[in-house]
Amino acid sequence: MEKPLINKLRLFDNLNSDTKQLWGKMSAQHMVEHLILAVRTSNGKLNVGCFNPPEKWQTLKRFLLSSRPLPKGFLNPIIGENLLPLEFENLDEAKKILRQEVEDYYKYFEENPDAFLLNPTFGELNKDEWEIFHEKHFTHHLAQFGITS
Repeated sequence: MEKPLINKLRLFDNLNSDTKQLWGKMSAQHMVEHLILAVRTSNGKLNVGCFNPPEKWQTLKRFLLSSRPLPKGFLNPIIGENLLPLEFENLDEAKKILRQEVEDYYKYFEENPDAFLLNPTFGELNKDEWEIFHEKHFTHHLAQFGITS
């Protein structure tokens, strides 16, 4: 099984605790911890529900599957306007946990290839749709810190 997110993780080597964001409030560590939560929703460890009703999921999936990037300044209703408290001691620890969660994501779908898991914005996603989501989401947040692939 191809694992593009594992390759994407290499870009996080360019992220340091003093890397400044180009937009938004998140510090580098906040961003990595945010991605950890997103990956946990796709590896079966976290279900936060979906803030959009099922009747909107098809329209939202069309956006997800398009070539359009995620918008800057999107306010995630689950998080709100304020930053979540940091969970990990430092950025390096958070990056290590992110790598583990990504590995668990691939393991989950190896064991459950037909699974659909709930994305907080886009509704139920299968493995291919999660892969597209993570590619867009990681690219969006890396670009937030000036890191491009």
